[in-house]
Amino acid sequence: MPTGGRPLFSSRPWPPPPGGRHLRLHRRYNGAGPGTTPGRGASEAVMEISARVSNTAGGHAADVATAGSRQSVAVAAKAQGRGSAINGGEFLMLALATCYCNDLYREAARLGIAIDGCEVVATARFEGVGLAAEDVRYAVRVDSIAPTADIERLVSETDRVAEVHNTLRGGCAVTRVQWPLS
Repeated sequence: MPTGGRPLFSSRPWPPPPGGRHLRLHRRYNGAGPGTTPGRGASEAVMEISARVSNTAGGHAADVATAGSRQSVAVAAKAQGRGSAINGGEFLMLALATCYCNDLYREAARLGIAIDGCEVVATARFEGVGLAAEDVRYAVRVDSIAPTADIERLVSETDRVAEVHNTLRGGCAVTRVQWPLS
């Protein structure tokens, strides 16, 4: 499989969409690649996103908010011990997959490319407690009758503008502040 962000195309069904064609694209990033971060115009609003987890012996709750719009997320408590049944690394990979999925539809609409569906899989290796993720990869399957060149342009453009991907590629300071967070 090619590395360094070069795409690999496969004509094997995954599964094939009824009456259409699909494109399976793999991209690999190990944190060393250049990663293009798109510029944002002054007219685009800054969006604040937050997440909260509350865990006690009596319960477990998780919620997220974007621009003040809050919603609960169903996350079970661990069956044994304390904390979430889903770990932070799993949520990080879910964030990558979700970001790319949502951005793919946004960019498809912007570019005028019809897509019927997609599937995104993200993976990473964590070598030990306290160590950063390594070998972060994602693959996308796009179901569309659009020409392959249009789909490649779509997945490349989405890769360029996916905010969670660009956050990981660019690195970001993470600062612990005093409770309550303000």
